Amino acid sequence: MISPSTLTIDWLKPDIEEERWEFFNHPAKQEWYQSHAVTWERIVSRFECGALVSYPRAATIGEISVALSYHRYDEYQTYLARAKRGYRKNYSRMEDALQSAGSLALKAPIILLSGGEGVLLSGYRRLCLGWNYGMIPCVWLVPLG
Repeated sequence: MISPSTLTIDWLKPDIEEERWEFFNHPAKQEWYQSHAVTWERIVSRFECGALVSYPRAATIGEISVALSYHRYDEYQTYLARAKRGYRKNYSRMEDALQSAGSLALKAPIILLSGGEGVLLSGYRRLCLGWNYGMIPCVWLVPLG
């Protein structure tokens, strides 16, 4: 028997300007950007072509592999559950708010697509919140063409 949950998340279109740090400063993502010749200008110019799509807990979205999505539970343990307090604290706040209110409106995580591959640009904690509560979160999927 499946136990239904009354907890919900309303996924909203994110603001790309709020994600500048992820592009320019996140060390783990720089290699992907360079190998796909992705520039900030290209992301911004293609951002409106994105769409909200479901992202079940997996290393792929459809047939496309998504780098740095850390979908497995052991990865969650490494990158979020045991992360430094400041990083984990934001997740805990979202979790508390979801449990308290029963629903949240969150900006969707962003996945970039280029050359038949994807990368999670931002929103790992938001993805985990949905996944950990048995939801299928939505992401803003941006084809860079």
